[in-house]
Amino acid sequence: MAKKFFPAFNISQRSTEWVFANFRYVLFLLGLLLIYIANAHYAEQNVRDIQLLQREIKELKWEYTSLVGDRMYRSMQSQVALSVAPLGLVLPPEGPKVIEVK
Repeated sequence: MAKKFFPAFNISQRSTEWVFANFRYVLFLLGLLLIYIANAHYAEQNVRDIQLLQREIKELKWEYTSLVGDRMYRSMQSQVALSVAPLGLVLPPEGPKVIEVK
């Protein structure tokens, strides 16, 4: 029974000569295979980097929007008056003066 399996794995002299005769072509195919695999890994890494940068941009946009809103709230006249009240400064009741340049 063991003799039935050995002919399937038998590498003849003719097939060995064919491989060595086409050795350059086999090496070329192996090189293409390596380049293909490396390119796939490179593309996946770029996709991961892009997704990471998109998340960072989204977080920075949220932070920027929050800071702009906070700054606008603190620059309102009522909030400025509340923040300078402990210093003893009071806004005049007449309002701001207009300076005209001729």
